[in-house]
Amino acid sequence: MTENVWAYRVGVDYLAADLTGYGVEALDGSIGKVDKHSDEVTDAYLVVDTGVWILGKEVLLPAGLVTRIDHTAEKVYVDRTKEQIKAAPEFRRDEHLGNADHREALGTHYLSGMPFGVPPA
Repeated sequence: MTENVWAYRVGVDYLAADLTGYGVEALDGSIGKVDKHSDEVTDAYLVVDTGVWILGKEVLLPAGLVTRIDHTAEKVYVDRTKEQIKAAPEFRRDEHLGNADHREALGTHYLSGMPFGVPPA
């Protein structure tokens, strides 16, 4: 991987903000709300509570998927579809949050088959 999917993109205003509770919008609709986030420089992510969308499961999204944050509307926008997010390796917070193998699998999933930062057609 030449790009770090675990770092926010240049121009995304994530600093000095608590994103907890912000809605998360995929390319094709809402996927839930931010339950936890990290803004570490090369280790940033969002843990999203999907509510009823995937029966209350959580998903881990690398910060590099975030295209913009609207602090006024309290929304985070990501450049993947709901299906791409749903198809990601299953996330269980107690097992996977600090797990390097799981993070690598997620990074590979989100970057495979498309250039980093380019939404699907």
